[in-house]
Amino acid sequence: MNENTLNDTNQGVVKETETEIAKCPACGAKMEFDPLVQKLVCKYCGTDEEIENNTSCELDFLAMLSSNYNAWGDETHVFRCDNCGAKEILTKKEIAKSCPFCGTTNIVETKDLSGLKPNAIIPFSITTSMAGEIVAKWISKRFFAPSRFKKSAKGEDIKGTYSPAFTFDTQTSSTYYGRLGKYYYRTVRRNGKTETIREVRYFPISGNFNMFFDDILIQASNKIEQKDIDKISPFDTNDSKEYSTDYLHGYIANANDKKCEDCWQTAKSIAYAQIKRRILSQYTYDIVDYFKVNTDFSEITYKYVLLPIYVGHSTWKQKIYNFFVNGRNGKITGKTPVSPLKVGLVVLLGLAALVGLGFLIYYYFQ
Repeated sequence: MNENTLNDTNQGVVKETETEIAKCPACGAKMEFDPLVQKLVCKYCGTDEEIENNTSCELDFLAMLSSNYNAWGDETHVFRCDNCGAKEILTKKEIAKSCPFCGTTNIVETKDLSGLKPNAIIPFSITTSMAGEIVAKWISKRFFAPSRFKKSAKGEDIKGTYSPAFTFDTQTSSTYYGRLGKYYYRTVRRNGKTETIREVRYFPISGNFNMFFDDILIQASNKIEQKDIDKISPFDTNDSKEYSTDYLHGYIANANDKKCEDCWQTAKSIAYAQIKRRILSQYTYDIVDYFKVNTDFSEITYKYVLLPIYVGHSTWKQKIYNFFVNGRNGKITGKTPVSPLKVGLVVLLGLAALVGLGFLIYYYFQ
């Protein structure tokens, strides 16, 4: 791979580097990853190539923290498309990008990736056309969306995008103590009348609790929110493959915006909340007076994994509505516009039903 250095008045020093593409050995055309057969396929002559199907492995989190992994900062590279020769600027946040001149997916070679490098990938298993059908069906079922939007909306510019995430495994050991309360009732006489009053009987709790967490998934991109990832989960991260650029041909891929260390803090918060719920589920109680948990995390491992997500949008009255489709199971989430007319109609129908029910009750007791 040839590498030159260019001077750029805006960027400072910019490196010019070739990218990686997949050319058909039979006809020389570009090959792309086919989700249905899980191979590289030439759409022109039908030639296919097997992809080495290795399972990804867990990496030691503490070892990663103590290492000085390469970081480019805000450096950009000028990558030359090996298919047509066009030059395109890719930032450190882009792993794979389509050439605007020939459409070929140009992929940054693993050794040239900035910062922490992906070690796992979950390949797409549904095609772009299948994702488009899922989007169309989903939009048609949005009751409160304007009728004109539902008729005209299409998944615009659907892109198969590998989105970065981290998964964490960890063994936890917790000690806890607290006081819970259980309601009980007793009968008393006040001012000559019998009353039932509710009181609380408190009891202390304490103990030890161990729990193992497998693949806590934390998204590492600023482009897709964690709540959207959660809605289209699961991603079957235990079946992720060893990272290979072969899976990226024909797709876009982005690097992480959030550091692994920061994602781990989020994962710890999720684990801690689940530990508290699991401990309390062992007891029968009505109220929590106080509850304290101290947790140690050990045997921490991680995977930097690329998730398969179809990203698209529909435009309505100059506003963009995004949607996301899980490239493995087809689950979808997103937003659509809301019709004030439909909402108003539902409210009026609800009020009419309440009024009708009120009349029925009134006449029944007359």
